[in-house]
Amino acid sequence: MSRLPILGRGPAALFWTGVGVCSVALGAIGAFLPVLPTAPFAILAAFAFRKGSPRFHAALTTSRMFGPLIADWRREGAIPTWAKMLAMAMMAATLTGSLLAGIATWALVVQAVCMGAAALFVLTRPAPAAELGRPRWWSRR
Repeated sequence: MSRLPILGRGPAALFWTGVGVCSVALGAIGAFLPVLPTAPFAILAAFAFRKGSPRFHAALTTSRMFGPLIADWRREGAIPTWAKMLAMAMMAATLTGSLLAGIATWALVVQAVCMGAAALFVLTRPAPAAELGRPRWWSRR
């Protein structure tokens, strides 16, 4: 992995590497803050690093923390059940906190609509094959 270049060629590589670094930072923050989900930022970072930095892409996709999430997403478009439940719990906690904080009704409605759309997307993704007892090669595609 150390022989891979940090940056790809051209100015677009710098842009995509920047997007990847920001995504990793947001994902890391999301590991500690209930408002930011980690998995979508890890997937976005993998996408960006694939276009911008071969070395960072390899490091991210082989990491113990993010590698399996990214592999499941790429192979099957799948999100593990634990990640779905965590996402739902965090969205519910955030909306409850907003209600308790007394934020404006219009802001609550926007927040609820956005979180509802995100929840619908997350919940309609399949679980990984290994989680369902199917062999890893089994795929919907």
